[in-house]
Amino acid sequence: MRIVHIVTLVSDDGAFGGPTSVAIGQLEELAARGHDVELLSLWRGTSTSPQRIGTVPLRARPARALIPGQGFLGLMHPLLARDMWRALDGVDVVHIHASRDLVSLTALAAAALRRRPFLVQTHGMVQPRHTTAAKVFDQVYVPLLRRARRCLVLTDEESRGLAEVTGTRGPLRLHLPNGVRTRSMTGERRGKDVLYLARLHPVKRPGAFVEMAALVHRQLPDVRFTMFGPDEGSLPTVLKLIADHGLEDVVSYRGALVHAAAVDAYKSAAVYVLPSAAEVFPMTVVEALAMGTPVVCTDGCGIAKELAHRGAAMVTDGSPEAMADAVRGILGDDALSRSLVEAGRLAVEEVFSIGAVGDRLEEIYRDVKHVAT
Repeated sequence: MRIVHIVTLVSDDGAFGGPTSVAIGQLEELAARGHDVELLSLWRGTSTSPQRIGTVPLRARPARALIPGQGFLGLMHPLLARDMWRALDGVDVVHIHASRDLVSLTALAAAALRRRPFLVQTHGMVQPRHTTAAKVFDQVYVPLLRRARRCLVLTDEESRGLAEVTGTRGPLRLHLPNGVRTRSMTGERRGKDVLYLARLHPVKRPGAFVEMAALVHRQLPDVRFTMFGPDEGSLPTVLKLIADHGLEDVVSYRGALVHAAAVDAYKSAAVYVLPSAAEVFPMTVVEALAMGTPVVCTDGCGIAKELAHRGAAMVTDGSPEAMADAVRGILGDDALSRSLVEAGRLAVEEVFSIGAVGDRLEEIYRDVKHVAT
């Protein structure tokens, strides 16, 4: 099949996070199965956009803020619309990783106008919003969203929220987990480095990571804490907390990482901690599990119950005290660390593997193509 995916932004710092990672992973798996694939997106980085991301052909235009002050929503490049129009020639299925933004709106319009079968995957990004800006945007956006053949969701909660947005005329909603490629893992960790790898945004609670580090440091002074991720407003708070606790030699912030470097960071970490208050489906957690890194997360994580049931992660209430207890427990108990690694490996293989996701996508695409004809 000829398959085109569209995502809002690809960047060298991974700023758009999960949706971009998911799109690339899905396309790599589909390409390995012999499908003709392409990814369309905006690009933001220190160099011109690459022609490929891994094995995936990329057609991208530089990201421009056409609506200043609106973050990802206002990003677009006029020529990307032309690229979308041309890319849809002869396509079998269009897969739009849809958010409320200009790129997604343009992609929906192009697919509808060209009468190509398309589906959307919303990654928890299209939920009820009652601001004036959202209501105005949805006047155009929602009617186009309703024309999708299928909508892929991660959780029941996301499905209910999307149903509220689209109403009774919305597309059929199907559950599809995110997937990662399984890798060989030994369970042996190097050093005592605790990792934070996520956007520095209030919802991710990077400040709670620093508070947790201060508590662990009191009992385990040889442990070090490393933070990676693009700043989205919380860096000043993080730096102040580090200074207030006197942790300048203990906690370090090292900016954003490209994906290959992020993989190396998981490999070298003794523990990965995600303090986020709310995550529909945290790809960083699944990627850490895939790399054999013990995980500490919160009960606000959308897959927390699954991981807790399997013993694949230490799930906490998100307080610095609870996260510190979990980190100390992992660092002080090799048997616990090995158990988490093995349970995490099984969780990835059985639930979150890209192979299982690829099987399901092929089935969905065949169904969408059949409905369209």
